[in-house]
Amino acid sequence: MDNHLIEYLKFLKDLGIEEFPKVSLKVSKPVEKTQESVETVFKKMALQVANCKVCPLHQKRLNSVFGEGNPYTDLMFIGEAPGGDEDKQGRPFVGRAGQLLTKIINAMGLERSDVYIANVIKCRPPFNRDPEPEEIAACWHFIEKQIEMIKPKVICTLGRISTKTILMTTEAISRLRGKFGEYKGIKVMPTYHPSYLLRNPSAKKLVWEDMKKIMAFLAEHSETLGEKVRKKMEEYNGKG
Repeated sequence: MDNHLIEYLKFLKDLGIEEFPKVSLKVSKPVEKTQESVETVFKKMALQVANCKVCPLHQKRLNSVFGEGNPYTDLMFIGEAPGGDEDKQGRPFVGRAGQLLTKIINAMGLERSDVYIANVIKCRPPFNRDPEPEEIAACWHFIEKQIEMIKPKVICTLGRISTKTILMTTEAISRLRGKFGEYKGIKVMPTYHPSYLLRNPSAKKLVWEDMKKIMAFLAEHSETLGEKVRKKMEEYNGKG
């Protein structure tokens, strides 16, 4: 069993969750490490996800949602789970919240094709409820492998579920957002989920502050995205 999965299960136990359905431990076999391209590995993984029946979420899904974007990017956005629109289309963040995320990405001087967008779990929970711990545990190695293959400079976790899962913390998102954490040496910026912003528009200012910190970091440390975000930062500074 993967070491991080073991640590995650220990983390859940620390939260007082003592019993797990067998599904939580029946994790499908990860793709073996090879010299194949990221695209080739992701195609195989997407097929695994599409055929996965490890947890009950497969029973009512229309489509699994693996992720999309540039697999060589320095910036990943990770949400918690697909919603209704994503379930219909098989793509991440395509509903109203996704449209807002696209606007945020564009405001950073980037396109969706410049970044990679995924979720912690790959199938929609019924009625958009929070993913159960055993569902996250069963699906964990997919997002773990995506991060490992992409090797981003920054991960932006969208919302409390994604943040708590990636950073393995019980801290509230309101306390974590705006401050870089770390996952296996990768900078992690927690922020509010776009769906939260649709319900609480005043929080958009806080999210933009978080995005500016990501932009500043990429401007200094990213060869692939640095020039684009620097140009956008200069544009904003000129307006100021």
